Amino acid sequence: MANTKIASTIKARITSICEKYGNDEGELINILHETQNLIGYLPEEVQRLVAKNLNIPVIRVYGVITFYTYFTERPKGKHPVSICLGTACYVRGSERLLDEVKRVLNIEVGETTPDGKFSLDCLRCVGACGLAPVMMIGDKVYGRLQPKDVKKIIESIE
Repeated sequence: MANTKIASTIKARITSICEKYGNDEGELINILHETQNLIGYLPEEVQRLVAKNLNIPVIRVYGVITFYTYFTERPKGKHPVSICLGTACYVRGSERLLDEVKRVLNIEVGETTPDGKFSLDCLRCVGACGLAPVMMIGDKVYGRLQPKDVKKIIESIE
């Protein structure tokens, strides 16, 4: 895990989030959700602070973060791009779609563009199988896509 410096005001807010949930380890997921919503990701320093407040080992916090795909240890781009690799999307060509997004953005899955505008991830299903293959940018779903559509969509967001 990379070493990050979190401002003391943010540390105080994270401590306050933990206190809001009674520093109860049973509320770890809720605490992590609220903390990630606050700062956008959950770096090692934040994980250690949460573990300390809840009086649990940091490996427990890390285990939850790495188990659930919602959580991230790295900052996401302003426009998170997600490609669905669920069965319906995969059968209809989402792997080619993913390759094109990687080419257009010049990043790999899990990375963020140097300007911080876009990050790239994969999902297992967004529940829009009738629109397969599907790409999401933020909360917006783009369906029935072909690789040739990717560049135009990305450019419309830039």
